[in-house]
Amino acid sequence: MSAARADRLAALLRERELDAVLVTDPTNLRYVTGFTGTNGLALVGAERRVFVTDFRYVDQSAAEVPDFDRIRGTRDLLPDVAEHLGGRVGFDDAHLSVRTHRRLEELAGEGVELVPAGGLVEGLRAVKDTDELRSIREAAALADDVYEHLCARGLVGRTEREVAHDLEHTMRERGAEGPSFPTIVAAGAHGALPHASPRLEPIEPSTLVIVDMGCVLDGYCSDCTRTFATGPLSELAAAVYEVVLEAQRAALEAVRPGVGGAGADAVARELITAAGHGERFGHGLGHGVGLEVHERPRLSPTSDDELVAGNVVTVEPGVYVSGELGVRIEDLVAVTADGADVLSGFPKTLVTVG
Repeated sequence: MSAARADRLAALLRERELDAVLVTDPTNLRYVTGFTGTNGLALVGAERRVFVTDFRYVDQSAAEVPDFDRIRGTRDLLPDVAEHLGGRVGFDDAHLSVRTHRRLEELAGEGVELVPAGGLVEGLRAVKDTDELRSIREAAALADDVYEHLCARGLVGRTEREVAHDLEHTMRERGAEGPSFPTIVAAGAHGALPHASPRLEPIEPSTLVIVDMGCVLDGYCSDCTRTFATGPLSELAAAVYEVVLEAQRAALEAVRPGVGGAGADAVARELITAAGHGERFGHGLGHGVGLEVHERPRLSPTSDDELVAGNVVTVEPGVYVSGELGVRIEDLVAVTADGADVLSGFPKTLVTVG
């Protein structure tokens, strides 16, 4: 798999007028090489593939990076990879610090031009292959199972933090490497904070509770949000839920190849605005998911991305009424040749959990 990905990366060098690209970002490194350790660098050229790591990962890299010329370097790695640089070399400018860049220039010496190449690997990562889709699909199914566990355990009387801990413990018990981000559990007025941190506050009856969580399997993330009721709701809470659900369903219908991230966002945003809550939907509609839980493409009013088959994105409109409540409904979606395949299976109609 790493050989095919490195070949795809090498094929992009000519259009960027590069002789090679130096991969330093850990997530990009894993994607290109398969390496899961914490200290490594890869140099990908038209013909040669070089991977550098230190003593701790010699055996691991032999198993994970068989298609590269492997070099055991010092823990620093930069002097070891600098020996192999020549011509115009692209680098992860979103990851490499100014200090490291300056040092790399000094080590490389004359005859080497370091060129920002941000987005090169990320663009490849945005289109998932069959193996990646399988891992993400399994991670989404595991999240569904954990939501079923939540319904069985209940919400009322438990603290937000207790529920979040329980969900993360359960996903690990059922095979996850861990959560793909810190689990959000936010009840009542606390739900008006889109990225609320769980509190040591008991969850009360007759309120809304946002639960946003994801699992990691084989290095790949899932991401799903459901908003639960803990009993009969106020007219406002019930109405807001229906608005968000309608907007989410409409946006799902809009997700297909050729649609821009801004266009998909507009479908949900226009419905929410028409219902009088436009100012209460302050984040984008969604984002790509893969080795990282937030990656390309972006679905937002300012996005320049265009959806293509193989993208995996979230569709997650929300409405947040300050001091009162929040509602967010999020599905994980694979973009297919003719539309979208929703990977999140837990019900979106309002579920009451006591």
